[in-house]
Amino acid sequence: MHNSIPNVNGTDRSAIRRGRAIPRVFIVDDQDVIRQGVRHILENEDQWEVVGEAANGAEALKLIPKADPDAIIMDITMPVMNGLDATSELVRANPSYKILILTMHQGSSFRQSIERSGAKGVLTKAQARDELTPALKTILAGQTYFH
Repeated sequence: MHNSIPNVNGTDRSAIRRGRAIPRVFIVDDQDVIRQGVRHILENEDQWEVVGEAANGAEALKLIPKADPDAIIMDITMPVMNGLDATSELVRANPSYKILILTMHQGSSFRQSIERSGAKGVLTKAQARDELTPALKTILAGQTYFH
């Protein structure tokens, strides 16, 4: 049945299945300026609803289940609990979570750790302006985004 629901004007099929026309996104980053920048990118496109923010992994674990997002954008390096640990715990609790790692880190060792955490994709913060929307659409369509 999942494949029978069309992608309407670039809108996420899982959001449509859940009765939502616009995918809901949750942002996790310890830097307020990054959260604001990501929110700005998404809200300027009128095809995303930002449903919450957290400044660290522990806060994300508390807030994400209540926010019920279709996708989560997660930083790696944060105080209290890092993004890879938070991603692992979120995916363990709910394997349907679609998490995109947004980080300043690069390299194959980080990619392996990111994949092991259960994240569906990764972007560097330098790529965010051009690739955030395509990356989110890709993971929401059930594919991975490791470029």
